[in-house]
Amino acid sequence: MKTEDTGVPEVARGPHNPYDHLIRFTAVGYEIPQTSTVKLELDGTWKEGKYGLQYHVERWREVIPPTLEGVRGYLASGLLKGIGEKTADAIVGQFGVDALRILEDQPQRLLEIRGITEERLSQIRASYAENRRMRDLLTLLAPYHVTPAAARRIYEHLGPVCADLVRQSPYHLCQVPGFGFKRVDAIVRKSGGDLSDPRRIRGALLYALEDARAKKGHLYLEGEEWFKSGMKLLNERQPLPQLRVQREQVEAELTGMILDDQIVSNRGNVYLPGCFRQESETARNIVELLLKRPGPVELTHTLEEVKRQLGITLSRRQNEGVKMVFRHNLSIITGGPGTGKTTVLKTVIQVYRRLYPRERLLLAAPTGKASRRMAEATGVAEAQTLHSLLGLFGDEGVTQTQRQEPLEAGLLIVDESSMMDMWLAHKLFQRLRPGTKVLLVGDADQLESVGAGSVFQELIDCGIIPVTVLDEIFRQAKDSLIAYNAKFINEEKTTLFYGPDFVFQPAESQAEAAELIRTLYREQAEQVGAEQVEILCPFKTEGETSALNLNAVIREAVNPQTGAVPELTFGGKSFRLHDKVIQLKNNYKRKLFNRDWQQIGEGVFNGDVGTVREIGQNRLVVDYEGRLAEYTADLLDELELSYAMTIHKSMGSEYSTVIIPLFAAHRLLLTRNVIYTAITRAKKRVILVGEKRALYMAIHSNGKGQRNTQLAQRICLYHKAVAGNGPAAGETAGEELKQVG
Repeated sequence: MKTEDTGVPEVARGPHNPYDHLIRFTAVGYEIPQTSTVKLELDGTWKEGKYGLQYHVERWREVIPPTLEGVRGYLASGLLKGIGEKTADAIVGQFGVDALRILEDQPQRLLEIRGITEERLSQIRASYAENRRMRDLLTLLAPYHVTPAAARRIYEHLGPVCADLVRQSPYHLCQVPGFGFKRVDAIVRKSGGDLSDPRRIRGALLYALEDARAKKGHLYLEGEEWFKSGMKLLNERQPLPQLRVQREQVEAELTGMILDDQIVSNRGNVYLPGCFRQESETARNIVELLLKRPGPVELTHTLEEVKRQLGITLSRRQNEGVKMVFRHNLSIITGGPGTGKTTVLKTVIQVYRRLYPRERLLLAAPTGKASRRMAEATGVAEAQTLHSLLGLFGDEGVTQTQRQEPLEAGLLIVDESSMMDMWLAHKLFQRLRPGTKVLLVGDADQLESVGAGSVFQELIDCGIIPVTVLDEIFRQAKDSLIAYNAKFINEEKTTLFYGPDFVFQPAESQAEAAELIRTLYREQAEQVGAEQVEILCPFKTEGETSALNLNAVIREAVNPQTGAVPELTFGGKSFRLHDKVIQLKNNYKRKLFNRDWQQIGEGVFNGDVGTVREIGQNRLVVDYEGRLAEYTADLLDELELSYAMTIHKSMGSEYSTVIIPLFAAHRLLLTRNVIYTAITRAKKRVILVGEKRALYMAIHSNGKGQRNTQLAQRICLYHKAVAGNGPAAGETAGEELKQVG
């Protein structure tokens, strides 16, 4: 920026320019217009940072002088879509300094300008109205220190009437991502708002449901528990009893929330409408899939041919699992590491291709790394993520047209199904065409999905879907203890087998463990390669053995900062050449190239791990196992170092060696399924570092948190209502469906 304001501190001033004698300085903020034709009024604070003293802008507005030059500069600034420099000249030539008044009060007169059509005028008017509304919104929100970027999110979510809605009640902001009840409530409290506002009460009750969904994976809350959570939110910061929101006031809002479709109350349980719809519709779609019986098929001869071709022998249960897939439209295969799930998958694929050569076979998994592992294991290169398969981009996902189009497939196989949450399962089962066979494969003893619901476990528990449990260990049986110890941990046994491939290294403190892990990492990386070694931590940020701290420790050990190693820093993050990094969010549009820089595809997904192969000016290139992706400096927030990661983040991955720190201080997150998930990420070696008592605590801690979901019960009720035989079944069907909702 450049200014005449002599209040700019000397240390913040840039090089002097003899041509205009204005003071140069750097301003940092969101959506500041990048134009030299409009004067701006900036409001903010001076802050010292890595690049010196800079002005951090909280609010800005255009200052348009009532002169021909000022009006022309604003119109030609690029802030208004549909007006370029030539059109700006024509408008000012026609209307002079009254141009903005004409645009405000008589916009139709712009049609007098040659080149401005009705369509273009509509674009100009919409852009001008949006700019004005954004300025109004920023002015309204100024006391609450809301950034322009956050104001933009409010505008996009609430629409053109956003300022009126916020004036009416700030609790409308609770609908906007990033503006939870607590944040909005703090704004209202500071401004002396009405704490008994009905919208505040409803906001607290909705937040209680949303919080339970996001933090605990619940699809619903039991009525009284939900009520108490809402009351606590409303009154936890109010010490005076006479000023607290009373029970009667809250109860008065409950009926209104049901009538307004803000909540669904079903058999005493309270849902957000979206969660109820997902659970109910998924149950119905599953039952419809189960009730459509496939025709009989002779498998014996084809199955024997495939086994000879693959050179394999199947156990009795593996044989049953293969046959089950062809006898039902929906089936499940589950088992721990080394129990032969991949062998069954390969057999199913080959048998299906021989029996139905013209039908389409689809393979998918919830994450990018899981789908690539599936492709490598089965030899089917077309395996993809469920998001890609269903056309889901972002949280909401598909267009109406896509939502109506069934997937064209004779057989769909979904691996790592335990990672599938209710939202994703709902999207999947509503897109299946009648007659499609679905096989869900996974390990029910791993961590639950990150999102709400326990879909895989509920499908197993309902008792209606055919399930094959593989519990005989094949893989690594002769030369590895990993699969056996995983089985023992599941059985809550603390007597484990130790050897070269399953090691326990004692450490008395986290500091000692961090030093030991640094040595172990270097040794293992030299043996099998850094990309095949991963440190899996219960915690991300707490203690010396947290993922954040170990990332810094390991990087300085294996990739220290030297003048010879290029480094790129932006927004507090720094990455060096050869750093191991992980993608933090799904980016479906990021282009992928081979090493000759020919485009080979699109899409980098949350959890993908790669290596920084190239660093240039304000850019770096990450190699994801031969797939190159380029990042500019402003996109580095999508990346993080990944020498160490949390156990939750490792779901769907496999490594040759995993190193796991274990301390009693981690007991909040050390549970049986957490430690089980961690050790089953390893193919050849597990190294545990820390306190043995922490391992025993984890094994004896029930890892499966109880998530509120009624999917299994709904499937049973739908099935009973629809599939019963005889008059009695017909008489009870209506009542059963009423219970389901």
